[in-house]
Amino acid sequence: MAIATPDWLQSRGCRLVPDYDGRTWLVLINETPQYKLTPVPAAGRFMCQAVQTVNGKRLDKGTMFATAEAAVNGCLDELRSFLGW
Repeated sequence: MAIATPDWLQSRGCRLVPDYDGRTWLVLINETPQYKLTPVPAAGRFMCQAVQTVNGKRLDKGTMFATAEAAVNGCLDELRSFLGW
């Protein structure tokens, strides 16, 4: 699965990179992983777990998506709202 770093992250010097497990994505702020996005199967669809890496706090709303890629993109939208960007 290939997901490009959204413009709203790039414009702030941030990056979206795949984690070593091949399914998790990390949001790097100042080259430090701040958020971990992991698509997971749920009831025949996918949701994305968004977790702050510094404290383990879940940020996702449990929204369901048709594909893992759509789940990560949806999670990025939720993260953008959370950050107020």
